[in-house]
Amino acid sequence: MSVNDYLFLFIGMGLVTYLPRAIPLLYLSHKKMPQGLIDWLGFVPVAVLSALLAPILFIDTASATVTFGKLEFLVAIPTLIFAVKTRSLGGTVLVGMFLYWLAGTFL
Repeated sequence: MSVNDYLFLFIGMGLVTYLPRAIPLLYLSHKKMPQGLIDWLGFVPVAVLSALLAPILFIDTASATVTFGKLEFLVAIPTLIFAVKTRSLGGTVLVGMFLYWLAGTFL
């Protein structure tokens, strides 16, 4: 591929990434949205995070079964408790990483 092809590809990827975010933002920035829609949109990050974490925490990839004894799930419980009590993102990441290392080393 030539330099122009790479440049065209780079600009195209940027547009495909940026436009779906920018168009609704520009269109809705001057509109009054119903409170119900605003409340519903508040649940989107939680739903996306749950969809990303559930397979990691509950699905055994070797047998494709749901299990509650995975190392990741056992580490997630005290990490979640720490996160709720302290509300510290950095501390939660460090505690989770330390507990995962500790559990992987000794279990």
